[in-house]
Amino acid sequence: MNAVVISTSGAPDVLKLSERAKPAAGADEVLIRVWASGVNRPDVAQRQGVYPPPAGAPEDIPGLEIAGIIEECGSNVTAWKKGDRVCALVAGGGYAEYCLANSGNCLPVPQTITLTEAASMPETFFTVWSNVFDRCKLKQGESLLVHGGSSGIGVTAIQMAKALGCTVYVTAGNDEKCTFCELLGADKAINYRTQSFPESINMLTSGRGVDVILDMVGGDYLPLNIDCLAEEGRLVMINSMKGMNVNIDIAKVMRKRLWITGSFLRSRDNTFKSSVASELKKHIWPLLEQGTIKPVIYKAFPARQAAAAHELMESSRHMGKIVLIWD
Repeated sequence: MNAVVISTSGAPDVLKLSERAKPAAGADEVLIRVWASGVNRPDVAQRQGVYPPPAGAPEDIPGLEIAGIIEECGSNVTAWKKGDRVCALVAGGGYAEYCLANSGNCLPVPQTITLTEAASMPETFFTVWSNVFDRCKLKQGESLLVHGGSSGIGVTAIQMAKALGCTVYVTAGNDEKCTFCELLGADKAINYRTQSFPESINMLTSGRGVDVILDMVGGDYLPLNIDCLAEEGRLVMINSMKGMNVNIDIAKVMRKRLWITGSFLRSRDNTFKSSVASELKKHIWPLLEQGTIKPVIYKAFPARQAAAAHELMESSRHMGKIVLIWD
């Protein structure tokens, strides 16, 4: 099979199309003929040599989400059959014509959604559901602040939270992205380059603050997030692009009775990921089938142009997801 491999750690041009052996399905796995592969920031970090894959995942083939057709089922697999259209969350190896996935980490592709669109869903859908709705217990009538509203995570969080009856605020880096987020359903998008988002949230909520914040920025955003939270508010960190170390006022945390948490998805075991898949199928997949929630693709590249896809990801010009398509 063909695969996009990391020839050595470095810039996007280290991604090379290469031949690899076609894998065979283990007892609890399915082998998927990949139609499209999602591109995510962890792929960039792995290419740069700062985010090694977990044990058992391919060391030089990135890719955490795929969509395609099942070609082979392992001996213990009963939920799927050859020919099924699926999308899947994988721990690595997604940038290839064939990829193994744990059978419990697969979801059916609704007939209203193309395989290219489906490849953009698993990583962000699993991440948003497990952190915002499972870990932080966001519920109908509450408010959510999402940093990076035009990112793949952002467009998913906006749509999920709005569909489930929540008020959604986001931050984004320019007015075009802010307009994009509001057209997607955000109640208010804040241009963080021209506005203070804590001041804006204070004004929008009449001083109360928001119930939940989903943050992938980290660094000096942490004390600002604390200022934005309502009493009993919950903050979940899923990345720290601005740095890991920061000083905060613990008294504010205690006074507001805040809950600060975070998670990595990639390293979680298949039992956890399968439970998230079940929750998505129950609560979110009907909304996909109805068209209430839709995948948002910014650009699709031929797989041989993976370096260009990574350049776009690093530029942060995109609004929505980036995918690779296999011939």
